[in-house]
Amino acid sequence: MKIAILAPIAWRTPPRKYGPWEQIASALAEGLVNKGLDVTLFATADSITRARLRYTTPRGYAEDQTLDPKVEECLHIAQAMEAAAEFDIIHNHFDFLPLTYSRLISTPMVTTIHGFSSPKILPVYKRYNRTSTYISISNADRSPELDYAATVYNGMDTSLFDFVKQPDDYLLYFGRIHPEKGAHLAIEVAQRTGRRLIMAGLVQDERYFATAVSPRIDGHQIQYVGNVGPDDRNHLLGNAAALLHLIGFDEPFGLSVAEAMLCGTPVIAINRGSMPELVVDGKTGFLVSNTEEAVSAVANLSGLSRQDCARWAQTMFSRKKMVDSYVDVYRHILAV
Repeated sequence: MKIAILAPIAWRTPPRKYGPWEQIASALAEGLVNKGLDVTLFATADSITRARLRYTTPRGYAEDQTLDPKVEECLHIAQAMEAAAEFDIIHNHFDFLPLTYSRLISTPMVTTIHGFSSPKILPVYKRYNRTSTYISISNADRSPELDYAATVYNGMDTSLFDFVKQPDDYLLYFGRIHPEKGAHLAIEVAQRTGRRLIMAGLVQDERYFATAVSPRIDGHQIQYVGNVGPDDRNHLLGNAAALLHLIGFDEPFGLSVAEAMLCGTPVIAINRGSMPELVVDGKTGFLVSNTEEAVSAVANLSGLSRQDCARWAQTMFSRKKMVDSYVDVYRHILAV
């Protein structure tokens, strides 16, 4: 079986810091190689992989402002589609644009829908619904207007996350600094509970950061450590008393939620989107409706088992489980 993985090119695959879609494309490519499959990764030239690497752009356009995103995306997708006949399956992690090539090639295309950035993109998915294979990353993120072959949860290389039995006492915010991710709510919970809060993540909304977050960072109780890479991620997640994930939108998945639990760290999350699928309320964290309930949840953290968190995450969100699930999809399509 020859498989092409089409990764996004905003960031390197795997990303140095932020880049969730690139992270999953990397995990899948490496996991497929581990299974002995013939894998080609279409990504940036500086990507790191044991698969065959093909590229048209030297680096991610989000990392090099001299690159034009539309030009780089056009060339990147075209390269993969022009080589389509070489593969048994093309696995698209590049959102909706590659679908517009799907009826021009004979190779089956699997598209993992990593969330809908806007309702405006749904017409593209609907147009190619009958001739495409769609995968959702959570049951909560399914559109009733589309057909899906499976739900496959994102999977991580569990060896990259260390279990921490005795953590520090700080709370952690880990994610994009954006209103919908609830950084300001995490600060509120920390202040109301008197706990330290460490914040890490890419500033995606500069105005929000300047007005709602930065003025409340004092360097002591509330600390911001920037956009961090894998080593710092492992340390921050593992040594936190809890991850605060107080989202204001229906999140499709939430990588940091699974990653925190892999380290044994429970998650306090707003009960929206995929959170009930990721967090076992009262066992691996708490599902809450508002900051008042989040404050109460912090007081109840001692009743949770960090081993339960890690066991759940290893069972549900491992790279191996994700890879095996995708291989089942490939075999079903190819009837092998």
